[in-house]
Amino acid sequence: MHITVVTPAKKNSTSGNRTTASRWGNLLKASGHDVEVTTSYIDQPTDLLIALHAWRSAASVKAYRKRHPQAPLIVGLGGTDVNTFLKSDPETTLETMNSADALIGLHNLIINELPEHLHARYVTIYQSADTLKTAKNFDENYFDISVIGHLREEKDPFRTALSSGHLPDTSRIRISHYGKATSDEWASEARQLSARLPRYHWKGEVPREDIPDVYASSRAMVISSLQEGGANVVSEALVADVPVIASDIAGNTGLIGADYGGYFPVGNEKALAELLWKIESDHEFYEALKNYGRKRARDFTPEREQQALADLINRITK
Repeated sequence: MHITVVTPAKKNSTSGNRTTASRWGNLLKASGHDVEVTTSYIDQPTDLLIALHAWRSAASVKAYRKRHPQAPLIVGLGGTDVNTFLKSDPETTLETMNSADALIGLHNLIINELPEHLHARYVTIYQSADTLKTAKNFDENYFDISVIGHLREEKDPFRTALSSGHLPDTSRIRISHYGKATSDEWASEARQLSARLPRYHWKGEVPREDIPDVYASSRAMVISSLQEGGANVVSEALVADVPVIASDIAGNTGLIGADYGGYFPVGNEKALAELLWKIESDHEFYEALKNYGRKRARDFTPEREQQALADLINRITK
């Protein structure tokens, strides 16, 4: 089958949409399909369209439906689809969703945000992570915490930096933030915080191939986002045996699990600091988070993701 995967993110982008599109493309190729990953659909022949992001790919979906009114269509829902555009532009977003034969969400609470008539089309497919080296390379002088994510509003990118000012003087925590600034203003603020807060270090964007080394040197990873569609860095960290400290938003709890002990109230750097100090000072608590993460990591294998995609395609193309 010839499958076209549309993502609004350009080829060399390191955004989540492009990463997901590339990974799905590779998994579908491994299942025997002929796959093209592109930024838009115009009128090219294809047997199946997978469009990432309902709102941003609306034009491609409309063009596909005009040419192929009965052909199979899958829409992968982005975090901003359900958290932003379903409210700010429901007409466009719902038109795309209603056109789809199936909707994919990356965590299991997305269905709660969808109109009831779309529930039967919805399926959760967890993003996988390749097996990363779990051998650790800790600097024993520090308790290293990583933040992996670009500097933009939805990520609440400096919450971990601000939490460092509430840590006790005896803490060995050092925070390294990996991610590009999406504007000069974000970059300026990151530099200012790095200069003002001795525990915080903004590293900028790093090559993808260096990320396994980041996990290997990290005692924990913080994701402080205000909204998420199901971040792949969470899957990666857990597969790499790195505990995740996360804001208590649906995009995190729906991915990790509601009964996980590593959540803090969104936007609350004091609570985050208390949680960071607890994982540093309470070995039993830290190990409990790691053990929980090891169990969840079983759901984030490429084999499971590949099979889930194959099962969905088989279901809608019968």
